[in-house]
Amino acid sequence: MRTAPFAMLLLAGALLAGCTTQNNLHEPPYPPIPAVRHETIPLPPVSEAPLIWQPGHWNWDGHNYLWEAGRWVTREGHGTLWQDGYWVEDHGGWVWKAAHWTGSPAPGTSAPATSSSG
Repeated sequence: MRTAPFAMLLLAGALLAGCTTQNNLHEPPYPPIPAVRHETIPLPPVSEAPLIWQPGHWNWDGHNYLWEAGRWVTREGHGTLWQDGYWVEDHGGWVWKAAHWTGSPAPGTSAPATSSSG
């Protein structure tokens, strides 16, 4: 029977196709991060200290994404760039890196104490 090897090949192909649809490589192993919400930036409050707008962002609480609205913060000690939260692979698992300021603080200021939580 020459059709038996061909039938086995078709069956193996069908089984492999079923495996790839169950383990889709294009979907992340964590819930996708929602789109950033549109915010209207209010005028800054009156302040003696220089202020910078900290944009609204999503934070992961271990179960869900929670929206934190944008706000004005003192410029002192903050970095120069805002980094939204993101997932990073770490030791075979995925870890949420919370949104934060990055880069060197503004000249003449000191960096704030950072926590390792998140």
